[in-house]
Amino acid sequence: MNVYASLGQSAAIAGMIQIMVVVVCIAVAWWALQSFRIDLFLKHPASAQAKLLQILLSVVLGYQLGKFIIDYFYWSTLLKGIID
Repeated sequence: MNVYASLGQSAAIAGMIQIMVVVVCIAVAWWALQSFRIDLFLKHPASAQAKLLQILLSVVLGYQLGKFIIDYFYWSTLLKGIID
């Protein structure tokens, strides 16, 4: 097997794992936002704009959480070099 093909396959698997982590974090953020009383801050809480705001908030929060988890995992793998 070619070294470049192996690296490409590893990068594809890492990318797929990162996408899955971010999507799961977005779902967790959506679930967490369901308990937040956002209707207290909006004029029309049942409107399409309110739902879009909730979706956008969950995407932003979930993406940030996912990137933090991915970066934390990457940083922890870099620390292995200190111990070895």
